Amino acid sequence: MKIGIIDIIVILVYLVGIVTVGLLSARSKEKMTGEGYFLAGRGLKWGSIGAALFASNISTIHLTGLAAEGYRVGLVAGNWEWMATFTLLLLAMIFAPFYIKTKISTLPEFLEKRYDARSRTILAIIAIMGALFIHIGISLYAGAIVFEKFFGLNIYVSIIGISVITAIYTVAGGLKAVVITENIQTVILLLGSIILTVLAIMAVQDTGIETIEQLKAALKPDQLKMLHSGDSEIGKSEGMAWYMFFLGYPILGIWYWCTDQTIVQRVLGAKSLEDAQKGALFAGVLKFLPAFILILPGTLAYVLFQKDIGDPNQTLPVLINELLPIGLKGIFAAALLAALMSTIAAALNSCSSLFALDVVKRINPNLSDKDQVNIGRYTAVVVMIIAILWSTQGDKFGSIFEAINNMASALAPPVATVFLLGVFYKKGTKDAAFYTLLIGLVLGIILFLIDFKPISGASYITDMGIPFLMRTWWMFCICCMLYFIISTITPKSAPEVIAKTTFARPGDIFKRKEGKTGLQDIRVLAGLLFAALVMLYCVFG
Repeated sequence: MKIGIIDIIVILVYLVGIVTVGLLSARSKEKMTGEGYFLAGRGLKWGSIGAALFASNISTIHLTGLAAEGYRVGLVAGNWEWMATFTLLLLAMIFAPFYIKTKISTLPEFLEKRYDARSRTILAIIAIMGALFIHIGISLYAGAIVFEKFFGLNIYVSIIGISVITAIYTVAGGLKAVVITENIQTVILLLGSIILTVLAIMAVQDTGIETIEQLKAALKPDQLKMLHSGDSEIGKSEGMAWYMFFLGYPILGIWYWCTDQTIVQRVLGAKSLEDAQKGALFAGVLKFLPAFILILPGTLAYVLFQKDIGDPNQTLPVLINELLPIGLKGIFAAALLAALMSTIAAALNSCSSLFALDVVKRINPNLSDKDQVNIGRYTAVVVMIIAILWSTQGDKFGSIFEAINNMASALAPPVATVFLLGVFYKKGTKDAAFYTLLIGLVLGIILFLIDFKPISGASYITDMGIPFLMRTWWMFCICCMLYFIISTITPKSAPEVIAKTTFARPGDIFKRKEGKTGLQDIRVLAGLLFAALVMLYCVFG
């Protein structure tokens, strides 16, 4: 790529600036306590929470993968983003009230309050696996590939360099440093993506295309449609029919957005329940944007650079090289770094919390705050080293974007089951939760290995007409059956446990808080967000 000295200066300024901000945020006149390190002293406001949720989710995989999907299949890939808004509504209205009320520090801790220590242990293992292998390892490899294509940097040099820079402020400052840097990275990420989108639209207009109808004619059939039937080409060959998203994604979304420590840790650090709920809703608003600023540019690339893009994964590099002038390339490179570093920082901090609080502190309940923080820091360093080693195996996979979703489909169904049914079904028992998590995890891993071509040699389940979204849905159904059956034959939970961790009535979700009216009422804000989601689907469906 044509990289100028101005671009290099922009990138260096960003790197120095973000590390400086992260380290300065770690300095405080107050003693660093466990709660301060892992949960930012429970002082996060809703704006910071929403921006941090968005930044920790959008990784280099999203930037490159969604652009490639936009080029390959079109706006249908936007369902990954808009369905996230739906599950963020669930986080705000269903799960956040229990998390804040029970004052938990980790998501496994909530399962211990609702069920028992066995479920807490299994969820901690699942969460660390997800953070280590999906959030950090694969993201590191994807980022290194991008920077090799952009700047000619050796993959291993990129992996080690990015890891060290991110680990410096994450290990030093904990969640507060992570959230502050994520807020900055959200702005950079949005700015870089918006600039690229505007330039792509202008380039399309320069080709003589001025109306939507003309654009549709230049694209593949239905490339601007969000929803496809099961009989359509995309529905059949890609496993992206509308009902597959509506059935399968909520299961993945509940695991990722509502129960995964890497993401939800920002909500646990909220100053109040209102901040937690509004932060989740704000993130839901931000998730509308990727369809327009990450996927749409890839779709427009089909019109602009079809001859130059042999592999869809080249879409983003080609867009940047062809559309961005010197200087702006540096801004977008900073956006790529922002996406990668925020995801890694979030996962590192969650691993620190899980190991220190769900493993070590349970073994030694008298562990001091200082020891908790030190163990958390040591854990982050060890996890970073393991993730670096794992990331070097990234070339063994085919499509990285598909790989991470397949991995998630192995973990999500049992976790979504025990959390969702746990807060609604009073008769759910601790044995039901434990065996659902255990059996569901083992079965999910087996199905993943059978269907993952680099390991099994073929996608056996997908080739049978069951894409991974539907596999996720049917696994959820199996886990629900397990949960209900085991609950009927095992001892019930104590009434005081049920009172603290379940809804007395499902309708309590919509109960109005005293003194909250109009836009101060979280129900009104949630309703407006849901209405906006429905309207977008009506327009682009």
